[in-house]
Amino acid sequence: MQQFTGSEAEVDLSLATRAEGVRTVVEVGGEIDVYSAPRLREKIAELVEAGQYELVIDLEKVEFLDSTGLGVLVGGLKRVRTHDGSLSLVCTQERLLKIFRITGLTKVFDIHPDVASAI
Repeated sequence: MQQFTGSEAEVDLSLATRAEGVRTVVEVGGEIDVYSAPRLREKIAELVEAGQYELVIDLEKVEFLDSTGLGVLVGGLKRVRTHDGSLSLVCTQERLLKIFRITGLTKVFDIHPDVASAI
């Protein structure tokens, strides 16, 4: 874990990327909140800058997602769409799916039960 200076909060977020055909899968684990969301934002920006416009964000190992995390995902979607790309989500956790339903983001994101169906 990474500790921020001047804050009690610790960053509890893991990121791993791999290529799956023309898509890049970003496996996210831990918590996506106000403290850790910037790391995910930077990873998405880095991938887009490297020409990766077909992203799959795997949220299966995410334990917590707040509004900042949702904002990062929406921002990532906008970023890839400016390059005619796509950003799909992998999520089967009911507590996270409920957040997407309540916010209406199920109409914005393609949400899949596994990486294979997202690809």
